[in-house]
Amino acid sequence: MKQRIAFIGGGNMGRSLIGGLIARGVSASQIVVSDPYAPARQSLEADYQVTAVSDNVAAVRDADVVLLAVKPQEMRKVVSGVQPHLLQRRPLLISIAAGILAADIQHWAGGIDVVRCMPNRPALQGCGVTALYASSSVPPAGRALAEQILAAVGATLWVERETDMDAVTAISGSGPAYFFLLIEMLEAAGQELGLAPQVARKLAVETAYGSGFMARTASDSPATLRQQVTSKGGTTEAALAHLEANEVRAIFSQAVAAAARRSAQLAKELGSA
Repeated sequence: MKQRIAFIGGGNMGRSLIGGLIARGVSASQIVVSDPYAPARQSLEADYQVTAVSDNVAAVRDADVVLLAVKPQEMRKVVSGVQPHLLQRRPLLISIAAGILAADIQHWAGGIDVVRCMPNRPALQGCGVTALYASSSVPPAGRALAEQILAAVGATLWVERETDMDAVTAISGSGPAYFFLLIEMLEAAGQELGLAPQVARKLAVETAYGSGFMARTASDSPATLRQQVTSKGGTTEAALAHLEANEVRAIFSQAVAAAARRSAQLAKELGSA
């Protein structure tokens, strides 16, 4: 990859992408990142030897790719602020902001191609998953470049409809919090049953890690894996029967649907195209 990449935003997700790209052989000299906070810039320069600046215009001036790693509420102001400079080089824009439609970003940028992405927090450890969406105006080379960049922090996949990004946000974007809540609840349940706190936490965390690894690597579906662990008349069956009796599936489905609705609402609240 020889393209010059500008990051607007040097927070956790921006840092994880920068670290992933450098680990994959991208030269630090190809990367510039803008961030308003001096400590963040100093940390980026010390940790990755990239150029860090406070001015968004200085960051995007010579970029072939501009990665927008800012909060959704800041997106319109940020993109509009650099629009004249984007139009000079017409870089590929990649957004990792939740809920902001590609068409709105493209409008604020003066018609420049946009790829919209939704990575998730495990990207910080290089084991995330990112869904990408691009309109038909984005050429194959642009799609390939965006995928190559996001693949630096984990698995990637494409969705054909932008409306699917609301479901993606609800499943994988918000998803780590659901698993953290389950671990938290298992830990608390273990302590209620008399286990020492450190024992309960280790059991909950390692069980989640091992189960996720099995689900990722097994040829069987998660439903089949669950059935394999559930002996008739056994302890697991007793626990699952209690969950089913209390409509855990319906509750969880409703919760995920609420996240998807909020993603769609953000697009309406923050968009303008």
